Amino acid sequence: MSETRKLVAILAADIAGYSRLVGADEDRTLARLRGLRSDLIDPAISVHHGRVVKRTGDGILIEFRSVVDAVRCAIEVQKGMVERNAGLPPERRIEFRVGIHLGDVVEESDGDLMGDGVNIAARLEGIADRGGICISRQVLDQIEGKLDLSYRELGRQNLKNIVKPVEVYGILFDTAVAPGSQFLTTANLKQEIRYCKAPDGVRLAYATVGTGPPMLRSAHWLGHLEYDWELPIARHFLLGLANNHTLIRYDARGNGLSDWDVKEISLDAWVSDMETVADAAGLTRFPLLGFSQGCAVSIAYAVRHPERVSHLILYGGFAAGTNKRPDVTAADRERFAAMKTLVKQGWGADNPAFRQIFTSMMMPTATKDQEDAFNELQRLSGSPECATRYLETVANLDVRELLSQVKAPTLVMHVRDDPRVLSKLGRELAAGIPGARFVALPGKNHVFLEQDPGLPRFFEELKDFLTDVS
Repeated sequence: MSETRKLVAILAADIAGYSRLVGADEDRTLARLRGLRSDLIDPAISVHHGRVVKRTGDGILIEFRSVVDAVRCAIEVQKGMVERNAGLPPERRIEFRVGIHLGDVVEESDGDLMGDGVNIAARLEGIADRGGICISRQVLDQIEGKLDLSYRELGRQNLKNIVKPVEVYGILFDTAVAPGSQFLTTANLKQEIRYCKAPDGVRLAYATVGTGPPMLRSAHWLGHLEYDWELPIARHFLLGLANNHTLIRYDARGNGLSDWDVKEISLDAWVSDMETVADAAGLTRFPLLGFSQGCAVSIAYAVRHPERVSHLILYGGFAAGTNKRPDVTAADRERFAAMKTLVKQGWGADNPAFRQIFTSMMMPTATKDQEDAFNELQRLSGSPECATRYLETVANLDVRELLSQVKAPTLVMHVRDDPRVLSKLGRELAAGIPGARFVALPGKNHVFLEQDPGLPRFFEELKDFLTDVS
């Protein structure tokens, strides 16, 4: 079989939640898809001189000789879909995710395309928003100044099975502003994102937002510096922190805008990353806020650097992971194994069964919009493989021997009915730290939501603690 190499623009697209749509109403979904192909998609491909390489049930791969044509085609289709979805409930909308890359490919005799150029386009499609377009830096370099578009930097991504990191950008249609930017503007805040490099070469993204004395917040396994402000989950919590402080936070290795494909995930690596970010941000002495498994990282950092941590605030944390607790049972280990399987198979997937199980453990009182946003954050923040590695590492954390060595004034807060991390673990944490104060907050969610009764109390206690101890 003969083959030819060439440089082309590759567009990969698929339908978000296709299995759910087909499962709910197969006939109507397939009929709508046939109509979209004949009325919108195929005419746009023809006008912009594209060639369909292959189609799948929910996806399409298209070759373009011009990068500008590829992007124009994608924009025409996505804008057309906005019009066609108008008035439809979210569960019935057909929404495409699109990835575009300019790269070297191999064309086989039957017209099929192979190689990294195709693979990168497919990976970009996988991290695009519903109704969105993700492009590589190679595409941006070709269209910048030629098309009247705005772009949002999504960072250097380590895409699955792609050797080198790819700089990724999201296209903002017309003069549209990202919801996160709108939220920050309304709150009279501006976020700045920078990058630094850990000792082992991992590229870490960190952000500063707000005014006032600095506060460093630990990273965790579900985070994205951009999308945290866009999705209705954590943004009101972040807004509360940024109201009176310059909040410094960062995406953990393997997450968000930091490098995804990393060799080491461990407590030592996480502490080293916190050191790297604190140094890059120019922090000297500051309050440190640990969140969930970030509490163990914050404790280890506070013990290593007592001269830098002025206050230690720990929320929803524990000293020992599931596998290190003395009361762990065989049933606990079975549940943990089942959870790893669920995460590996269903992380970020449009599967309501997985979403319901996982969300009910993290935020049982979430609204439907918050549940959907939580599932979307899984897809955007990290890969299933990395999430599984995080689970395993967190389950084996153990900083119990460090608790007595903490010198900083410490406030420990925990939601009373937290189903993910039981409140007794927070009490044990406080009991092991000299002089630590424990506060039980009302509520049932491990992740703070806007409507949670414990959120106002959290900020009251935080303000009093920082004022009284200062």
